[in-house]
Amino acid sequence: MKELTKYNRVAGYFNKLYDMLNADFFGGELERPVITIQSTPKAYGHFTLYNAWSVKNSHGVPEINIGAGTLNRPIENVLATLLHEMIHQYNAVMGVQDCSRNGTYHNKNFKKTAEERGLIIEKSEKYGWSITQPADSLLEWVLDNDIPDIELNRNEFNSQLFIGGRADGGEGDNTPPRKSSYRRHICPKCGLTARTTREAKIICGDCMAVMV
Repeated sequence: MKELTKYNRVAGYFNKLYDMLNADFFGGELERPVITIQSTPKAYGHFTLYNAWSVKNSHGVPEINIGAGTLNRPIENVLATLLHEMIHQYNAVMGVQDCSRNGTYHNKNFKKTAEERGLIIEKSEKYGWSITQPADSLLEWVLDNDIPDIELNRNEFNSQLFIGGRADGGEGDNTPPRKSSYRRHICPKCGLTARTTREAKIICGDCMAVMV
């Protein structure tokens, strides 16, 4: 796959990632919203409960946004944000209230749905069950589908900490992103790459060299 260094390519890839996650974690039940990449201070992303976009002679559609200044995190964390917002969308479609306090406090309904679909959820005192990390099932999904990191990022937050966010309020905690949950191995001879979810000794099958 070509490197994800161009905005249009990254924007298109989010649509593809959404469709793949929808198929594998939601049985294809969701209708793709408009997916945007915009600056979201103090937020990884958001989902709008209302139809933020209108289509001429058709129904409106909601929006999922991914923070433009958060794209260069490890790809499993970016995907966890996308999946987090898809959980909100799924609960909205199913008529499940997963937030209170004007959409800022994530309740146990959110935690339950999220942990059934590839996420680890921890509690924030201020924002409830909102701190999001990829579970093993999502990490394996990333490896199985060979999902590359995004190389493009908007330089806007510098050293600021991030919290999650949705259109009508914040979510998450002021906790900086953790390091990548997988290890990347490279063959010193041919450049072949491989990823594992733990430390491992990998040998390139083509060169019979130990990957580093």
